[in-house]
Amino acid sequence: MRKTFAVIGLGRFGGSVCRELVESNQEVLAIDNCEDRVNEYMNIATHTVLANAQDEATLRSLGLRNFDHVIVTIGEDIQASILVTLMAKEMGVPHITAKAQNEYHGRVLEKVGADLVVHPERDMGYRLGHKLTSKNMIDFIELSEDYSLVEIRVNYKQFFNKTIQEINFRKHYNVTIVAIRRGKNDLIVSPPAEQVILEGDVLLVVGHNDDVDYLDAKMK
Repeated sequence: MRKTFAVIGLGRFGGSVCRELVESNQEVLAIDNCEDRVNEYMNIATHTVLANAQDEATLRSLGLRNFDHVIVTIGEDIQASILVTLMAKEMGVPHITAKAQNEYHGRVLEKVGADLVVHPERDMGYRLGHKLTSKNMIDFIELSEDYSLVEIRVNYKQFFNKTIQEINFRKHYNVTIVAIRRGKNDLIVSPPAEQVILEGDVLLVVGHNDDVDYLDAKMK
């Protein structure tokens, strides 16, 4: 179902979010107080508005409360991001995502009404760190503070040509195999217990970060 999104702040992160939503065929209102940025996204977003998002009257005139989801991606101005998030919440926006500069900023955003707080710089650094220190971890997505979704290449001889049931990932590693990527085009979603693991398979694994790290260490 097509949803309506308002993206407030068209910096690098906000612009990327805007482009991805449009490519997913969603309706997007892009708001920024920089004329150059607004002009850049005029032919990308469904609608663009040059406005000061800290002006409550402006947000109300744009019908912000009628959007399914508001995404506050204001850059360095922490005070502005908190104020806009609070105003969106008070207007009755059903779902608000806000970008945080640091942990303290994130806590305040949660307290004033953000349903989801994202830390793009921190999360990217965390993912990059894992990729640089592991030769088998292909990608790393943090689901929460403690749990992650990880792609790990099978490089452990004791796993070769054995079934998921024989390896017993849940008992011995406390993780769940969500899918197996084999080659370029073959994706096995929700693999059954009798699915055989082959050398070079890529496992899509969900689990606690400590358990994921333990499994990754086995692959080295």
